[in-house]
Amino acid sequence: MMEITVFRAIILGAVQGLTELLPISSSAHLFIIPWLFNWGEIGDFDVALHFGTLLAIGIFFFKDWIKLIRGGYEQVAKKKKTFEGRMFWYIVFATIPGGIIGYLLDHYCSDILTKPEIIGCALIFMGIILYIIDKKAKSKVKYEDMNFKQTFIIGLSQSLAFIPGVSRSGITMTTARAMGIERESAARYSFMLSAPIVLAATIFKLKDFVFSVPFLVGILVSFLVGILVIKFLLKYLQTGNFKVFAVYRIIIGIIVLIVCINRV
Repeated sequence: MMEITVFRAIILGAVQGLTELLPISSSAHLFIIPWLFNWGEIGDFDVALHFGTLLAIGIFFFKDWIKLIRGGYEQVAKKKKTFEGRMFWYIVFATIPGGIIGYLLDHYCSDILTKPEIIGCALIFMGIILYIIDKKAKSKVKYEDMNFKQTFIIGLSQSLAFIPGVSRSGITMTTARAMGIERESAARYSFMLSAPIVLAATIFKLKDFVFSVPFLVGILVSFLVGILVIKFLLKYLQTGNFKVFAVYRIIIGIIVLIVCINRV
């Protein structure tokens, strides 16, 4: 198991903040970097780092979450129908299947899925899929116009994110684009959808946390970088596309496979 120092916590926190919210797979990078530098396995520290980006999503979208929760409550208690109430329940129902399937994959297949060869191939494959779908998809559906079927399918797709290299944001944004959802809207919904599962994982593994200076540093760095990345991506996707992230995934995947071959 890796010794978590302040230096390593800063590096891994920055990596988590960058890669969790961009469609390039944080789980892959949190495995690859310690693997490349022979630091040992990261263990449950990755959940602490994910908690940092969870805080970033929670604070950046704080007003949105308040409206969603209020809307969800009023839709049940007062039969008041609003966009916020509808979206709140969309997120709830979309989270359930992805959470269950993802848990089963993580619980029973984690040893197989965390092999560097699998991660490298997943990075490349999803990079190609992301590029093709984003290039050919039309941008015709806004965040406010997403329906239950679209949100549920996106939620179902995030179960594949438990395969390191796939990326939760990558698979959900790709699925959203395949259904004609605008890039910025796809990113926004992806961020909102990730929060419940990351929160559940954090609570589930809370008992295993060792609260220390490196632990807190990792969360803080992950949080700060995460805030910057959210702001960047939402602005970038107003005019940009996912090509640069797809190409990056393919390059990193190829590097991982080359290192695997050389280490045999």
